[in-house]
Amino acid sequence: MNGQATKIALLFAGGLICAPAQWLNHPALGTPRTKDGKPNLSAKAPRADNGKPDLSGVWLTEFSPPGENERLFGKSLKDFAVPGDDPSMFSKYLLNILVDFKPEDSPMRPEAAEIFRKRTPVQSPVAQCMPQSLPRADIHSYAPFKIIQTPGLIAFLYEIDGMHRQIYTDGRKLPVDPQPLWLGYSVGRWEGDTLVVDTAGFNDKSWLDVAGHPHSDALRIEERFHRRDFGHMDLQVTVDDPKMYTKPFTIKVTELLQADSDILENVCLENEKDLTHLSGQ
Repeated sequence: MNGQATKIALLFAGGLICAPAQWLNHPALGTPRTKDGKPNLSAKAPRADNGKPDLSGVWLTEFSPPGENERLFGKSLKDFAVPGDDPSMFSKYLLNILVDFKPEDSPMRPEAAEIFRKRTPVQSPVAQCMPQSLPRADIHSYAPFKIIQTPGLIAFLYEIDGMHRQIYTDGRKLPVDPQPLWLGYSVGRWEGDTLVVDTAGFNDKSWLDVAGHPHSDALRIEERFHRRDFGHMDLQVTVDDPKMYTKPFTIKVTELLQADSDILENVCLENEKDLTHLSGQ
């Protein structure tokens, strides 16, 4: 069995994953529809009262193309699929945020590579019911997030673990000496029709991805959200952590609108069955 696939699958088990649960089939007012009444996801992107693009809605990261993850991580990845959780379908960046780099070109510094090498499934913060962090929270293909947009503040509500973020768009700067947080502190600005979010002030406890790539408290994240039409939003995430990586690196995913749906609560440890079966290997 492919070692990389096995490690990733075990880490998914340690992630206490459950299938997302949405409030389904409640027609949302203002949703453009086709003649058969279905949401028209290719319609024009909406705008808020202040003229800015309106990013509001429930979003889920697009699945990887069929066969891509098996090619990258091994065909045995499919063996670990369960209803609602199929790692062969999730974003490749959730499985390995450095997947676009050849091993010899990896930007990890030696100290980061050593931390990564030693990590095991039982050490995953998510396995201990600790919060997710960025960019991992943005690129779940199995748990949606909801954006609520107001003129000076944009809230992100993540279904997984009931997490939330506040992105301030009222002109304030990032705090100078913040108390470290799992999701950091976020400020946003508009560049044309793209929302640019800068986040800093992280603790160093979370993992960047399922595989366990580390980060330090020097981590800075830039997210660029561009809603290109009603049902599709481009997300570009740049990771900058000079303590752990030799250079910033960027990933790009597509977020898909979950029309006529909503998020529900998700509680870590509720009906959890994985942790007692995990090995430290």
